[in-house]
Amino acid sequence: MTNYTKLPAVLLLADGTVFHGKAAGKIGTTTGEICFNTGMTGYQEIFTDPSYFGQIMVTTNAHIGNYGINKEETESDKIQIAGLVCKNYNIAYSRKQADESIQDYFQEQNITCISDIDTRQLVRHIRDKGAMNAIISSEILDIEELKKKLAEVPSMDGLELSSQVSTNETYTFGNENAPYRVAVLDLGVKKNILRNFSDRDVYAKVYPAKTSFEEMEKDFQPNGYFISNGPGDPSAMPYAIDTVKEILEADKPMFGICLGHQLLALANGIPTKKMFNGHRGLNHPVKNIIKDHCEVTSQNHGFGVVQDAVRASEKVEVTHVNLNDQSIEGIRVKDKKAFSVQYHPESSPGPHDSRYLFDDFVDLMKETK
Repeated sequence: MTNYTKLPAVLLLADGTVFHGKAAGKIGTTTGEICFNTGMTGYQEIFTDPSYFGQIMVTTNAHIGNYGINKEETESDKIQIAGLVCKNYNIAYSRKQADESIQDYFQEQNITCISDIDTRQLVRHIRDKGAMNAIISSEILDIEELKKKLAEVPSMDGLELSSQVSTNETYTFGNENAPYRVAVLDLGVKKNILRNFSDRDVYAKVYPAKTSFEEMEKDFQPNGYFISNGPGDPSAMPYAIDTVKEILEADKPMFGICLGHQLLALANGIPTKKMFNGHRGLNHPVKNIIKDHCEVTSQNHGFGVVQDAVRASEKVEVTHVNLNDQSIEGIRVKDKKAFSVQYHPESSPGPHDSRYLFDDFVDLMKETK
């Protein structure tokens, strides 16, 4: 285990609020939009979720790192968060299957973190003031100097990030002799989404974010299209909106998750908006109003579709609603084979209440094959 000494560190928020804590991970400085996740487990999946690219993550569970790092339990090939804020940073770990400590993991990947923060106080502050940029530093403790650096950080509103986390080369996942083939537009796809397709005998081919519909259709002749989750502002992605429109025009089966949900809305003339805080956690209640049942969901998003515009649209209908704030959690396009949800039905980590949506997509491809 790497030697580790708790040096002082500072967290500065864009509104001027300062928190003093201890250095964790790599000694350095990092910036990003601060957000929080209320999940009690699954910190490794959170760290490696591409949807968190460019964000500083506050974990609300009191202990982080206590069951170590298992390299098989990642959602992508690297840590995606810009930094971590936590209460108790546990380097010693209890799980025999773990490969290394959280400190070794963050140091290897050059991620700067801060621990020994009152995360209850911090989360209450973010809930009251809304999402904002922040800076963590364990090398610069001068607040005025940190303010200057923080002022240079762009807002997440209007930021296109998916092309930075998408694959550079196409690749396949699953059994090539499977009866169904799905083209995945990778805007930050999670490995467990691909595993859910493979588990249902679906062969997936994953394409870079800016791949055109024509290219995917010609190359793979898929039975359906999947528009993945990912980071950033969906309204700053005209290339992806155009691709979704082309899939709709061709009337191909299509399933979107999270960012893919927002892009399906935009392709149908429904605007999106930056949320005050966003939804990030493992226990968000959602009602499926088509099937009249409720499910506990895993969520991670800072943007959402405009509720009034969805309800006024003649092109789409609402399928799922968040029971906490009545935000739109699912839509389907009328007279098309396209639907989407705002949450993460692969639910890794999280409850498996929503995995039936993958079955629904397979059934849709089965009907049109």
